Amino acid sequence: MRRSTASESRQPGPPFDAPAARRLRTALGMGPEHVAYGLRASYGLTYVTPDLVLGWERGLSTPSGPEVTALAGVLWCSSGDLAGRPRSLREHRLARGLSAEDVARAVGLEFVAYAGMEESDTWRGTERQAALLAGLLELTLPEFVGITGREPRLAQLLRSTVTARRATRVRAVARLVPVDRRPLEAALKALRESYRERTAVVPDRYDGAADERGDGAGEFLDRIVEQFWWVLATLPDESWARPGGGGYGS
Repeated sequence: MRRSTASESRQPGPPFDAPAARRLRTALGMGPEHVAYGLRASYGLTYVTPDLVLGWERGLSTPSGPEVTALAGVLWCSSGDLAGRPRSLREHRLARGLSAEDVARAVGLEFVAYAGMEESDTWRGTERQAALLAGLLELTLPEFVGITGREPRLAQLLRSTVTARRATRVRAVARLVPVDRRPLEAALKALRESYRERTAVVPDRYDGAADERGDGAGEFLDRIVEQFWWVLATLPDESWARPGGGGYGS
């Protein structure tokens, strides 16, 4: 069996589901010391201690790719059973088993430029490159908006839309979310109505004191992006679900 080198073990790993690792270990009746011994004896990870195993399970540190593979072997499961939900551009890439070079080449970026985007967790590609990225990594629309850094601006626009007295901001939202106009208008209208049901006063702007405006208004505004995706998901036509469904990048 091939043994991981120290440098490989230090490489950043894929998203890790710490609670799943603990559940699998306890289901097997193993203590952290048994897992650590298995990793040392069978996989050559001589530095692994029971404390390190507990650190992984408590989310204090994240195992690398080779460490996750070895841990899955010790716990008699697949690496997928230990995979958490990807949250960053790098984690989505790793979840698809792609190298940074593969992604850079596929979307038409210089490797150094793409690597810098992963390092800073900030997408700076063109609209066309963004569409290629979404297709390559099989991103849902919420994932796409999140990893390209558009979510804070989207939240701001959605709050402004639901609390405004008059015009909605369909065009501004459409610049961030590649959705056809009809479902986008329907979603924004539904958000406004839902917000109005929660408060008798509709302020001109979100000022951080929404909890005092009415029952549930503050929590609604705090979770406005989540509410937006939920409303879109309830619409009958889900062609918007992936970037490109509304002609994005064309």
